[in-house]
Amino acid sequence: MKTVSYHYDVQKIKTGIVHIGVGNFHRAHQQFYTHKILESEDQQAWGICGICLLPSDEKIVKNLRAQNLEYSLTICGRDGNDEVYKIGSLRELIWGVEDPEAVIEKLADASVKIITLTITEGGYNLDKETGAFILDNENIQHDLKTSGTPSTVFGFITEGLRRRKLKNNGGITVLSCDNLQHNGNTTKKAFTTFIEAKDKELAEWVKTNVTFPNSMVDRITPAVTPEDVERLNEKSGLKDLAPVYCEDFAQWVIEDDFIAGRPAWERAGVEFTADVTAFENMKLSLLNASHTLLSYPSFLMGYRKVDQAMEDRNVVKFIRNFMDTDITPLVPAPENTDLEDYKKTLIERFSNHSVSDQVSRLCFDGMSKFPVYIIPNLSIMIKAGMDLTRTAFLIASYRHYLKYKTDDQGHSYEIGEPWLTAEDQKLIDDEDPVAFLSVSALKGTDLKTSATFVDLFVRFVRQIKNEGTAPVLQSILK
Repeated sequence: MKTVSYHYDVQKIKTGIVHIGVGNFHRAHQQFYTHKILESEDQQAWGICGICLLPSDEKIVKNLRAQNLEYSLTICGRDGNDEVYKIGSLRELIWGVEDPEAVIEKLADASVKIITLTITEGGYNLDKETGAFILDNENIQHDLKTSGTPSTVFGFITEGLRRRKLKNNGGITVLSCDNLQHNGNTTKKAFTTFIEAKDKELAEWVKTNVTFPNSMVDRITPAVTPEDVERLNEKSGLKDLAPVYCEDFAQWVIEDDFIAGRPAWERAGVEFTADVTAFENMKLSLLNASHTLLSYPSFLMGYRKVDQAMEDRNVVKFIRNFMDTDITPLVPAPENTDLEDYKKTLIERFSNHSVSDQVSRLCFDGMSKFPVYIIPNLSIMIKAGMDLTRTAFLIASYRHYLKYKTDDQGHSYEIGEPWLTAEDQKLIDDEDPVAFLSVSALKGTDLKTSATFVDLFVRFVRQIKNEGTAPVLQSILK
Protein backbone atom coordinates (compact mmCIF):
# COMPACT_ATOMS: atom_id res chain seq x y z
CA MET A 1 0.00 0.00 0.00
CA LYS A 2 1.29 3.45 -0.96
CA THR A 3 1.22 6.25 1.65
CA VAL A 4 1.41 9.79 0.29
CA SER A 5 2.30 12.60 2.69
CA TYR A 6 1.65 16.26 1.99
CA HIS A 7 4.45 18.45 0.63
CA TYR A 8 3.50 21.84 2.01
CA ASP A 9 4.53 23.57 5.23
CA VAL A 10 1.39 23.59 7.36
CA GLN A 11 2.77 26.54 9.35
CA LYS A 12 2.52 28.68 6.21
CA ILE A 13 -1.11 27.78 5.47
CA LYS A 14 -3.61 30.52 6.30
CA THR A 15 -7.34 29.96 6.81
CA GLY A 16 -9.61 31.22 4.03
CA ILE A 17 -12.47 28.72 4.39
CA VAL A 18 -14.68 27.88 7.36
CA HIS A 19 -16.44 24.52 7.15
CA ILE A 20 -19.37 23.59 9.38
CA GLY A 21 -19.85 19.85 9.94
CA VAL A 22 -16.48 18.07 10.05
CA GLY A 23 -17.74 14.58 9.20
CA ASN A 24 -16.29 11.74 7.18
CA PHE A 25 -17.63 12.94 3.83
CA HIS A 26 -16.15 16.42 4.24
CA ARG A 27 -12.79 14.96 5.22
CA ALA A 28 -12.79 12.60 2.21
CA HIS A 29 -14.08 15.15 -0.31
CA GLN A 30 -13.60 18.92 0.19
CA GLN A 31 -10.55 18.50 2.43
CA PHE A 32 -8.95 16.20 -0.16
CA TYR A 33 -9.51 18.63 -3.05
CA THR A 34 -8.15 21.49 -0.93
CA HIS A 35 -5.20 19.41 0.29
CA LYS A 36 -4.20 18.79 -3.34
CA ILE A 37 -4.00 22.50 -4.25
CA LEU A 38 -2.14 23.69 -1.14
CA GLU A 39 1.16 22.53 -2.61
CA SER A 40 0.97 25.55 -4.92
CA GLU A 41 2.34 28.61 -3.10
CA ASP A 42 -0.33 30.86 -4.61
CA GLN A 43 -3.07 28.75 -2.95
CA GLN A 44 -1.82 28.74 0.61
CA ALA A 45 -4.39 31.25 1.85
CA TRP A 46 -7.11 28.58 1.48
CA GLY A 47 -6.61 26.35 4.50
CA ILE A 48 -9.78 25.21 6.28
CA CYS A 49 -11.07 25.97 9.76
CA GLY A 50 -13.45 23.23 10.82
CA ILE A 51 -16.40 24.09 13.03
CA CYS A 52 -18.37 21.51 15.00
CA LEU A 53 -21.60 22.61 16.67
CA LEU A 54 -23.03 19.47 18.27
CA PRO A 55 -22.35 17.88 21.68
CA SER A 56 -21.91 14.58 19.81
CA ASP A 57 -18.89 16.08 18.00
CA GLU A 58 -16.74 15.91 21.15
CA LYS A 59 -14.98 12.67 20.19
CA ILE A 60 -13.92 13.74 16.69
CA VAL A 61 -12.77 17.13 18.03
CA LYS A 62 -10.61 15.52 20.73
CA ASN A 63 -9.19 12.90 18.37
CA LEU A 64 -8.22 15.42 15.70
CA ARG A 65 -6.73 17.84 18.24
CA ALA A 66 -4.65 15.01 19.70
CA GLN A 67 -2.87 14.65 16.35
CA ASN A 68 -2.49 18.33 15.33
CA LEU A 69 -5.66 18.13 13.18
CA GLU A 70 -3.95 15.79 10.71
CA TYR A 71 -5.55 12.50 9.65
CA SER A 72 -5.25 9.75 7.07
CA LEU A 73 -7.54 9.19 4.10
CA THR A 74 -7.53 5.72 2.52
CA ILE A 75 -8.80 5.75 -1.06
CA CYS A 76 -10.04 2.26 -1.92
CA GLY A 77 -9.48 1.29 -5.55
CA ARG A 78 -11.99 -0.76 -7.50
CA ASP A 79 -8.96 -2.76 -8.68
CA GLY A 80 -8.12 -3.69 -5.08
CA ASN A 81 -5.21 -1.24 -4.84
CA ASP A 82 -5.55 1.32 -2.04
CA GLU A 83 -3.70 4.59 -1.45
CA VAL A 84 -3.29 6.38 1.88
CA TYR A 85 -2.98 10.17 2.01
CA LYS A 86 -1.93 12.20 5.02
CA ILE A 87 -4.19 15.27 4.99
CA GLY A 88 -2.93 18.59 6.40
CA SER A 89 -5.47 21.07 5.01
CA LEU A 90 -7.51 21.27 8.25
CA ARG A 91 -5.66 24.05 10.05
CA GLU A 92 -8.05 25.06 12.83
CA LEU A 93 -10.89 23.32 14.67
CA ILE A 94 -13.46 25.10 16.86
CA TRP A 95 -16.13 23.32 18.89
CA GLY A 96 -19.15 25.59 19.31
CA VAL A 97 -20.31 23.83 22.49
CA GLU A 98 -16.98 24.73 24.10
CA ASP A 99 -16.43 28.22 22.64
CA PRO A 100 -19.39 29.72 20.74
CA GLU A 101 -17.76 33.17 20.71
CA ALA A 102 -14.75 31.81 18.78
CA VAL A 103 -17.11 30.41 16.13
CA ILE A 104 -18.80 33.78 15.63
CA GLU A 105 -15.50 35.67 15.49
CA LYS A 106 -14.10 33.24 12.93
CA LEU A 107 -17.16 33.63 10.68
CA ALA A 108 -16.66 37.40 10.83
CA ASP A 109 -12.90 37.26 10.10
CA ALA A 110 -11.92 39.29 7.03
CA SER A 111 -9.49 36.57 5.85
CA VAL A 112 -12.34 34.06 5.59
CA LYS A 113 -13.90 34.24 2.12
CA ILE A 114 -16.04 31.08 2.01
CA ILE A 115 -18.30 29.22 4.46
CA THR A 116 -18.98 25.63 3.40
CA LEU A 117 -21.55 23.29 4.90
CA THR A 118 -22.23 19.58 5.33
CA ILE A 119 -25.16 19.63 7.76
CA THR A 120 -27.14 16.75 6.11
CA GLU A 121 -30.28 16.90 4.00
CA GLY A 122 -32.46 17.38 7.09
CA GLY A 123 -30.31 20.12 8.56
CA TYR A 124 -31.80 22.94 6.47
CA ASN A 125 -35.00 22.94 8.57
CA LEU A 126 -37.43 22.95 5.64
CA ASP A 127 -41.01 21.68 5.68
CA LYS A 128 -41.06 18.50 3.57
CA GLU A 129 -44.45 19.34 2.07
CA THR A 130 -44.21 23.07 1.35
CA GLY A 131 -40.43 23.55 1.24
CA ALA A 132 -40.82 26.56 3.58
CA PHE A 133 -38.31 27.28 6.35
CA ILE A 134 -39.79 26.24 9.72
CA LEU A 135 -39.66 29.40 11.83
CA ASP A 136 -41.61 27.98 14.79
CA ASN A 137 -38.96 25.34 15.56
CA GLU A 138 -38.00 25.66 19.25
CA ASN A 139 -34.26 26.08 18.61
CA ILE A 140 -34.90 28.54 15.78
CA GLN A 141 -37.12 30.60 18.07
CA HIS A 142 -34.35 30.65 20.68
CA ASP A 143 -31.88 31.98 18.11
CA LEU A 144 -34.32 34.56 16.78
CA LYS A 145 -34.79 36.00 20.28
CA THR A 146 -31.14 35.98 21.40
CA SER A 147 -27.84 36.96 19.75
CA GLY A 148 -24.90 36.00 21.95
CA THR A 149 -25.71 32.32 22.53
CA PRO A 150 -26.84 30.71 19.25
CA SER A 151 -27.81 27.04 19.22
CA THR A 152 -28.27 26.43 15.47
CA VAL A 153 -26.15 26.84 12.38
CA PHE A 154 -28.56 29.60 11.31
CA GLY A 155 -28.00 31.52 14.53
CA PHE A 156 -24.22 31.17 14.38
CA ILE A 157 -23.85 32.22 10.73
CA THR A 158 -26.29 35.11 11.13
CA GLU A 159 -24.35 36.47 14.10
CA GLY A 160 -21.08 36.00 12.18
CA LEU A 161 -22.47 37.92 9.20
CA ARG A 162 -23.80 40.68 11.47
CA ARG A 163 -20.34 41.22 12.97
CA ARG A 164 -18.76 40.97 9.54
CA LYS A 165 -21.02 43.78 8.34
CA LEU A 166 -20.28 45.93 11.42
CA LYS A 167 -16.52 45.48 10.99
CA ASN A 168 -16.77 46.18 7.25
CA ASN A 169 -14.93 42.90 6.58
CA GLY A 170 -16.42 42.34 3.14
CA GLY A 171 -18.66 39.84 1.41
CA ILE A 172 -18.55 36.06 1.65
CA THR A 173 -19.81 32.96 -0.14
CA VAL A 174 -21.92 30.27 1.57
CA LEU A 175 -21.46 26.97 -0.27
CA SER A 176 -23.55 23.89 0.55
CA CYS A 177 -21.88 20.50 0.02
CA ASP A 178 -25.03 18.51 0.89
CA ASN A 179 -27.08 16.27 -1.40
CA LEU A 180 -30.01 18.58 -2.09
CA GLN A 181 -31.64 19.64 -5.32
CA HIS A 182 -30.36 23.17 -6.08
CA ASN A 183 -28.51 23.11 -2.75
CA GLY A 184 -27.36 26.72 -3.11
CA ASN A 185 -30.91 27.96 -3.70
CA THR A 186 -32.07 25.86 -0.73
CA THR A 187 -29.31 27.27 1.47
CA LYS A 188 -30.13 30.82 0.40
CA LYS A 189 -33.82 30.31 1.14
CA ALA A 190 -33.18 28.85 4.59
CA PHE A 191 -30.62 31.42 5.74
CA THR A 192 -32.26 34.51 4.23
CA THR A 193 -35.64 33.55 5.72
CA PHE A 194 -34.02 33.27 9.17
CA ILE A 195 -32.04 36.51 8.74
CA GLU A 196 -35.09 38.43 7.48
CA ALA A 197 -37.01 37.33 10.58
CA LYS A 198 -34.17 38.38 12.90
CA ASP A 199 -32.54 41.48 11.38
CA LYS A 200 -34.05 43.21 8.34
CA GLU A 201 -31.08 45.56 7.96
CA LEU A 202 -28.68 42.62 7.83
CA ALA A 203 -31.00 40.91 5.32
CA GLU A 204 -30.52 43.89 2.98
CA TRP A 205 -26.73 43.64 3.34
CA VAL A 206 -26.82 39.91 2.59
CA LYS A 207 -28.58 40.57 -0.74
CA THR A 208 -25.49 42.27 -2.16
CA ASN A 209 -22.67 40.79 -0.07
CA VAL A 210 -23.34 37.02 0.15
CA THR A 211 -23.56 34.49 -2.67
CA PHE A 212 -24.96 30.95 -2.52
CA PRO A 213 -23.70 28.87 -5.48
CA ASN A 214 -25.30 25.54 -6.31
CA SER A 215 -23.00 22.53 -6.30
CA MET A 216 -23.01 18.77 -6.84
CA VAL A 217 -20.82 16.52 -4.69
CA ASP A 218 -20.11 12.81 -5.08
CA ARG A 219 -17.87 10.35 -3.24
CA ILE A 220 -19.08 7.25 -1.38
CA THR A 221 -17.70 7.53 2.15
CA PRO A 222 -18.78 4.90 4.70
CA ALA A 223 -19.09 5.43 8.43
CA VAL A 224 -15.94 4.41 10.32
CA THR A 225 -16.38 1.76 13.03
CA PRO A 226 -13.82 0.97 15.77
CA GLU A 227 -13.01 -2.16 13.77
CA ASP A 228 -12.37 0.02 10.71
CA VAL A 229 -9.96 2.21 12.71
CA GLU A 230 -7.97 -0.87 13.67
CA ARG A 231 -8.08 -2.28 10.11
CA LEU A 232 -7.06 0.99 8.44
CA ASN A 233 -4.18 1.62 10.85
CA GLU A 234 -2.93 -1.94 10.49
CA LYS A 235 -2.80 -1.52 6.70
CA SER A 236 -1.27 1.96 6.76
CA GLY A 237 1.13 1.48 9.66
CA LEU A 238 -0.17 4.70 11.22
CA LYS A 239 -1.69 5.34 14.64
CA ASP A 240 -4.54 7.55 13.49
CA LEU A 241 -7.38 8.21 15.96
CA ALA A 242 -9.60 9.62 13.20
CA PRO A 243 -8.94 7.83 9.90
CA VAL A 244 -11.46 7.98 7.07
CA TYR A 245 -11.84 5.88 3.94
CA CYS A 246 -13.70 6.28 0.66
CA GLU A 247 -14.01 5.05 -2.91
CA ASP A 248 -11.63 6.00 -5.72
CA PHE A 249 -14.31 8.04 -7.55
CA ALA A 250 -14.83 11.72 -6.72
CA GLN A 251 -16.76 14.50 -8.42
CA TRP A 252 -17.46 18.11 -7.50
CA VAL A 253 -19.26 20.52 -9.83
CA ILE A 254 -19.80 24.10 -8.65
CA GLU A 255 -21.45 27.18 -10.09
CA ASP A 256 -18.72 29.80 -10.30
CA ASP A 257 -20.31 32.54 -8.18
CA PHE A 258 -17.81 33.43 -5.43
CA ILE A 259 -18.15 37.06 -4.35
CA ALA A 260 -14.86 37.21 -2.42
CA GLY A 261 -12.67 34.86 -4.49
CA ARG A 262 -12.08 31.12 -4.34
CA PRO A 263 -9.34 28.47 -4.44
CA ALA A 264 -8.18 27.13 -7.79
CA TRP A 265 -9.95 23.85 -7.06
CA GLU A 266 -10.06 23.16 -10.80
CA ARG A 267 -6.36 22.21 -10.51
CA ALA A 268 -7.51 19.27 -8.36
CA GLY A 269 -10.34 18.21 -10.70
CA VAL A 270 -13.32 20.36 -9.64
CA GLU A 271 -15.52 21.40 -12.55
CA PHE A 272 -16.85 24.95 -12.53
CA THR A 273 -19.96 25.73 -14.52
CA ALA A 274 -22.61 28.40 -15.02
CA ASP A 275 -25.44 25.97 -14.19
CA VAL A 276 -25.10 22.79 -12.15
CA THR A 277 -28.72 21.63 -12.70
CA ALA A 278 -28.04 18.81 -15.18
CA PHE A 279 -25.21 17.39 -13.05
CA GLU A 280 -27.17 17.42 -9.79
CA ASN A 281 -30.27 15.98 -11.44
CA MET A 282 -28.22 13.10 -12.86
CA LYS A 283 -26.48 12.39 -9.56
CA LEU A 284 -29.51 12.69 -7.24
CA SER A 285 -31.77 10.74 -9.62
CA LEU A 286 -29.33 7.94 -10.43
CA LEU A 287 -26.79 7.55 -7.61
CA ASN A 288 -28.71 8.77 -4.55
CA ALA A 289 -32.08 7.41 -5.65
CA SER A 290 -30.51 4.04 -6.51
CA HIS A 291 -28.84 3.95 -3.10
CA THR A 292 -32.26 4.49 -1.48
CA LEU A 293 -33.84 1.89 -3.79
CA LEU A 294 -31.15 -0.61 -2.82
CA SER A 295 -31.16 0.11 0.91
CA TYR A 296 -34.46 -1.04 2.44
CA PRO A 297 -35.10 -4.20 0.39
CA SER A 298 -31.45 -5.27 0.83
CA PHE A 299 -31.54 -4.61 4.57
CA LEU A 300 -34.77 -6.57 4.96
CA MET A 301 -33.23 -9.48 3.03
CA GLY A 302 -30.43 -9.57 5.61
CA TYR A 303 -27.62 -7.79 3.76
CA ARG A 304 -25.56 -5.40 5.88
CA LYS A 305 -22.86 -4.43 3.36
CA VAL A 306 -23.60 -2.84 -0.01
CA ASP A 307 -21.03 -4.92 -1.92
CA GLN A 308 -22.59 -8.10 -0.49
CA ALA A 309 -26.04 -7.00 -1.67
CA MET A 310 -24.55 -6.33 -5.11
CA GLU A 311 -23.49 -9.97 -5.32
CA ASP A 312 -27.21 -10.78 -5.51
CA ARG A 313 -28.07 -10.67 -9.21
CA ASN A 314 -31.68 -9.81 -8.41
CA VAL A 315 -30.58 -6.68 -6.54
CA VAL A 316 -28.36 -5.60 -9.45
CA LYS A 317 -31.13 -6.22 -11.97
CA PHE A 318 -33.60 -4.30 -9.80
CA ILE A 319 -31.27 -1.27 -9.74
CA ARG A 320 -30.51 -1.44 -13.48
CA ASN A 321 -34.21 -1.69 -14.35
CA PHE A 322 -34.87 1.36 -12.17
CA MET A 323 -32.04 3.33 -13.79
CA ASP A 324 -32.88 2.34 -17.36
CA THR A 325 -36.69 2.26 -17.34
CA ASP A 326 -37.73 4.73 -14.64
CA ILE A 327 -35.00 7.36 -14.50
CA THR A 328 -33.09 7.60 -17.78
CA PRO A 329 -36.10 9.01 -19.70
CA LEU A 330 -36.31 11.80 -17.11
CA VAL A 331 -32.62 12.73 -16.87
CA PRO A 332 -30.95 14.70 -19.66
CA ALA A 333 -27.21 13.95 -19.71
CA PRO A 334 -24.95 16.87 -18.80
CA GLU A 335 -22.54 18.11 -21.43
CA ASN A 336 -19.68 15.68 -22.17
CA THR A 337 -21.33 12.92 -20.07
CA ASP A 338 -22.15 9.45 -21.39
CA LEU A 339 -25.17 8.33 -19.33
CA GLU A 340 -24.69 4.64 -20.14
CA ASP A 341 -21.09 4.82 -18.96
CA TYR A 342 -22.19 6.73 -15.84
CA LYS A 343 -24.71 3.99 -14.93
CA LYS A 344 -22.16 1.24 -15.56
CA THR A 345 -19.69 3.03 -13.30
CA LEU A 346 -22.33 3.35 -10.57
CA ILE A 347 -22.82 -0.42 -10.52
CA GLU A 348 -19.04 -0.86 -10.24
CA ARG A 349 -18.87 1.68 -7.42
CA PHE A 350 -21.68 0.04 -5.45
CA SER A 351 -19.91 -3.32 -5.88
CA ASN A 352 -16.49 -2.11 -4.64
CA HIS A 353 -15.36 -4.69 -2.06
CA SER A 354 -12.63 -2.40 -0.72
CA VAL A 355 -15.18 0.25 0.27
CA SER A 356 -17.85 -2.19 1.51
CA ASP A 357 -20.28 0.55 2.49
CA GLN A 358 -22.90 -0.10 5.19
CA VAL A 359 -26.51 -0.66 4.05
CA SER A 360 -27.59 0.89 7.38
CA ARG A 361 -25.87 4.15 6.35
CA LEU A 362 -28.02 4.24 3.21
CA CYS A 363 -31.15 3.49 5.28
CA PHE A 364 -30.39 6.31 7.73
CA ASP A 365 -32.76 9.32 7.69
CA GLY A 366 -35.13 8.18 4.96
CA MET A 367 -37.53 10.92 6.08
CA SER A 368 -35.10 13.47 4.66
CA LYS A 369 -33.91 11.42 1.67
CA PHE A 370 -37.23 10.44 0.05
CA PRO A 371 -38.34 14.07 -0.56
CA VAL A 372 -35.04 14.80 -2.32
CA TYR A 373 -34.15 11.58 -4.16
CA ILE A 374 -37.42 9.78 -4.89
CA ILE A 375 -40.52 11.99 -4.76
CA PRO A 376 -39.64 14.56 -7.48
CA ASN A 377 -39.24 11.91 -10.19
CA LEU A 378 -42.05 9.75 -8.81
CA SER A 379 -44.43 12.72 -9.21
CA ILE A 380 -43.41 13.02 -12.87
CA MET A 381 -43.76 9.27 -13.40
CA ILE A 382 -47.32 9.27 -12.04
CA LYS A 383 -48.36 12.19 -14.25
CA ALA A 384 -46.76 10.58 -17.30
CA GLY A 385 -48.45 7.21 -16.70
CA MET A 386 -45.10 5.41 -16.34
CA ASP A 387 -44.48 2.05 -14.67
CA LEU A 388 -44.68 2.50 -10.88
CA THR A 389 -43.78 -1.06 -9.86
CA ARG A 390 -40.27 -0.47 -8.53
CA THR A 391 -41.06 2.73 -6.61
CA ALA A 392 -44.19 1.16 -5.05
CA PHE A 393 -42.10 -1.83 -3.96
CA LEU A 394 -39.47 0.52 -2.48
CA ILE A 395 -42.02 2.47 -0.43
CA ALA A 396 -43.69 -0.75 0.74
CA SER A 397 -40.23 -1.96 1.85
CA TYR A 398 -39.65 1.34 3.67
CA ARG A 399 -42.92 0.94 5.58
CA HIS A 400 -42.03 -2.62 6.56
CA TYR A 401 -38.55 -1.51 7.67
CA LEU A 402 -39.99 1.23 9.90
CA LYS A 403 -42.99 -0.73 11.22
CA TYR A 404 -41.65 -4.17 12.12
CA LYS A 405 -37.95 -3.56 12.90
CA THR A 406 -37.19 -7.20 12.14
CA ASP A 407 -35.65 -8.44 8.87
CA ASP A 408 -36.60 -11.54 6.90
CA GLN A 409 -33.96 -13.55 8.78
CA GLY A 410 -35.61 -12.72 12.12
CA HIS A 411 -32.90 -10.26 13.19
CA SER A 412 -34.16 -7.16 15.03
CA TYR A 413 -32.62 -3.74 14.46
CA GLU A 414 -32.83 -0.10 15.51
CA ILE A 415 -33.86 2.48 12.94
CA GLY A 416 -32.05 5.80 12.46
CA GLU A 417 -34.68 8.46 11.75
CA PRO A 418 -33.79 11.73 13.51
CA TRP A 419 -36.61 13.67 11.81
CA LEU A 420 -39.41 11.16 12.46
CA THR A 421 -42.38 12.96 14.06
CA ALA A 422 -45.04 11.68 16.46
CA GLU A 423 -47.57 12.02 13.63
CA ASP A 424 -45.32 9.94 11.35
CA GLN A 425 -45.17 7.23 14.02
CA LYS A 426 -48.97 7.09 14.23
CA LEU A 427 -49.18 6.60 10.46
CA ILE A 428 -46.52 3.87 10.60
CA ASP A 429 -48.40 2.09 13.41
CA ASP A 430 -51.73 2.26 11.55
CA GLU A 431 -52.73 -1.17 10.27
CA ASP A 432 -54.19 0.38 7.12
CA PRO A 433 -51.20 0.50 4.71
CA VAL A 434 -52.63 3.52 2.86
CA ALA A 435 -52.21 5.67 5.99
CA PHE A 436 -48.44 5.37 5.55
CA LEU A 437 -48.63 7.33 2.29
CA SER A 438 -49.21 10.46 4.37
CA VAL A 439 -45.91 10.34 6.32
CA SER A 440 -43.86 13.52 6.07
CA ALA A 441 -41.25 11.91 3.79
CA LEU A 442 -43.87 11.38 1.06
CA LYS A 443 -45.83 14.63 1.33
CA GLY A 444 -44.22 16.17 -1.75
CA THR A 445 -46.95 14.51 -3.80
CA ASP A 446 -50.30 12.97 -2.85
CA LEU A 447 -49.65 9.32 -3.69
CA LYS A 448 -53.17 8.37 -2.61
CA THR A 449 -54.61 10.07 -5.70
CA SER A 450 -52.95 7.49 -7.96
CA ALA A 451 -55.08 4.34 -7.89
CA THR A 452 -52.37 2.45 -9.79
CA PHE A 453 -49.73 3.34 -7.23
CA VAL A 454 -51.98 2.58 -4.24
CA ASP A 455 -52.96 -0.84 -5.65
CA LEU A 456 -49.32 -1.80 -6.24
CA PHE A 457 -48.20 -0.47 -2.86
CA VAL A 458 -50.90 -2.29 -0.86
CA ARG A 459 -50.21 -5.52 -2.72
CA PHE A 460 -46.47 -5.29 -2.01
CA VAL A 461 -47.06 -4.44 1.67
CA ARG A 462 -49.04 -7.64 2.12
CA GLN A 463 -46.69 -9.79 0.03
CA ILE A 464 -43.56 -8.60 1.87
CA LYS A 465 -45.21 -9.39 5.22
CA ASN A 466 -46.51 -12.78 4.14
CA GLU A 467 -43.80 -14.03 1.77
CA GLY A 468 -40.65 -12.08 2.63
CA THR A 469 -38.81 -9.42 0.63
CA ALA A 470 -36.66 -11.60 -1.66
CA PRO A 471 -39.54 -13.52 -3.35
CA VAL A 472 -41.45 -10.29 -3.96
CA LEU A 473 -38.36 -8.65 -5.46
CA GLN A 474 -37.84 -11.60 -7.78
CA SER A 475 -41.48 -11.44 -8.90
CA ILE A 476 -41.15 -7.88 -10.23
CA LEU A 477 -37.97 -8.35 -12.25
CA LYS A 478 -38.24 -8.28 -16.02
